[in-house]
Amino acid sequence: MFLKEEEIKKLNFKSVGKNVFISDKVSIYGAERISIGNNVRIDDFCILSGNITIGDNIHISAFCALYGGNRQDSEIIFKNNTGCSTRTTIYAVTDDFKNAPKIGVMEKDAERILISGKVIIEEFAQVGASCCIFPNVRIGRNSRIYAMSLIKNNIPEDAICFGIPAKIIKKI
Repeated sequence: MFLKEEEIKKLNFKSVGKNVFISDKVSIYGAERISIGNNVRIDDFCILSGNITIGDNIHISAFCALYGGNRQDSEIIFKNNTGCSTRTTIYAVTDDFKNAPKIGVMEKDAERILISGKVIIEEFAQVGASCCIFPNVRIGRNSRIYAMSLIKNNIPEDAICFGIPAKIIKKI
């Protein structure tokens, strides 16, 4: 089931457009930092947390996790006509596993080293199932990321990418 319009309003999003469908099984943290455009569908068991901007004509499939963070330099941005498939995880903030003496949200911030930055999915780009996207990544306009890819670097426009880490396999 999807939330009713009045239920969506009660969540106090930063902004929300028309024709928005959000599953009643979605977990939302920090709704006041999340903007949602028009014609958006967010399916069951997704997690939305922190600074997130979702444009128009977007589908976020079941079990996706969007961790936008609450730092000034972190945000996930879906431009218009984009989306991500099932079980994709996007991080605008993550622990620096290589250099941090301690990791995890239960540790003191002074003992953690975080990597943060914007993740931008440009118009008409699509992210396949079970992908993982790290901070400071731009996926170019009209690009496609095949399933189970790890995106840790920018992807140019009109590219088809696959792998761990993702590599361009074809230009459109």
